Amino acid sequence: MSPLRVVLLIPTLDRSGAEKQFTLLATGLPREEFEVHVVCLTRGGPYEEQLAEAGIPMTILGKRGKADPFCLLKLRKSLRKLTPDVLHTWLFAANAYGRLAIGRRNRPSVVVSERCVDSWKAGWQLWLDRRLASKTDVLVGNSESVRQFYQDVGIPSDKLRVIPNGVALPELPTPTELTERRQRLLAECNWPDDAWIVGSIGRLAPQKRVRDLIFAVETLRQIRPNLRLMIVGDGPERTRLEKFAQAVQVASHVHFAGHRGDVADIQPLLQAVCLPSDFEGQSNSLMESMALGCPCIASNIPPNRELIVHGESGLLVPPGDMVGLMQQMRVLMDDPELASRLGAAARQRMGDHFAIPDMVNRFATLYQELRAP
Repeated sequence: MSPLRVVLLIPTLDRSGAEKQFTLLATGLPREEFEVHVVCLTRGGPYEEQLAEAGIPMTILGKRGKADPFCLLKLRKSLRKLTPDVLHTWLFAANAYGRLAIGRRNRPSVVVSERCVDSWKAGWQLWLDRRLASKTDVLVGNSESVRQFYQDVGIPSDKLRVIPNGVALPELPTPTELTERRQRLLAECNWPDDAWIVGSIGRLAPQKRVRDLIFAVETLRQIRPNLRLMIVGDGPERTRLEKFAQAVQVASHVHFAGHRGDVADIQPLLQAVCLPSDFEGQSNSLMESMALGCPCIASNIPPNRELIVHGESGLLVPPGDMVGLMQQMRVLMDDPELASRLGAAARQRMGDHFAIPDMVNRFATLYQELRAP
């Protein structure tokens, strides 16, 4: 039997969670079973290199603005040329353009990936999602919360599946490596040797509630002056957050690191990682921190509860509870043995339930199911 031809369609290859999972899937699918082609609506990005190294052909359509009819025509032409057996689209723009570009007859099987509890969507976007459900064979959410969200907005339940994100379980650095890296990080931030570092990793957007974390650090450092906060990532909230840190006089305890290519080297140096978001799909940064054995504090929302068992593999606090954040950080600061146990259990949970090969195999099985007559 010839390999199944799969076109993976996404807006960009920017360095973000969905794009990372997209790349892991594209490079992980077995070549003897699948012929993979990547199409980007707008532009490529940092993950182009990994795809090129894996020998995966790529088409970039150069979409302009929110609505580009010429891009839709180019996509339709590309799909006619590629003749995929399965078209797998990722994120709203690609999900919409991909389904609009195909006809109702002789169309490929269509898999749509939704990566978040998309409460940000406007009414017209949800209407379009429902309207295009007739051209959708399967809508895959990366968590039960995402699946439930799309069922609640009107997508038929028999079209919905859950395939969790995959995360690598990397080898942990040696004590000597940790010491050397920590010294470099402390020097970079001009922090004291006894700094207890909590990290925030991800896009700086309002729903991430990084402001709450800054305020919690400002409060707790009054009684735990060695507390420090490292904020890794960038986004539209960065300037506001920097001004807020200055306004509450905690700037010397907070370091804005921006985008970093060495996040995996930094994560093991953190005494804790915090993700106080209002909503998520399934956080890559949280999973990666857990896989490295970092004790994690996250908002008590359904997607995070699928990753963290409170008190066993991490700690949960209600969204917006700045006092709760402060209290849980203090618990970890004052009980290093608990922090160590939580970190070890988090790493074990990621290895047992969220391995990359499992994610790839579940998509591969889905594609083959859609191929079956």
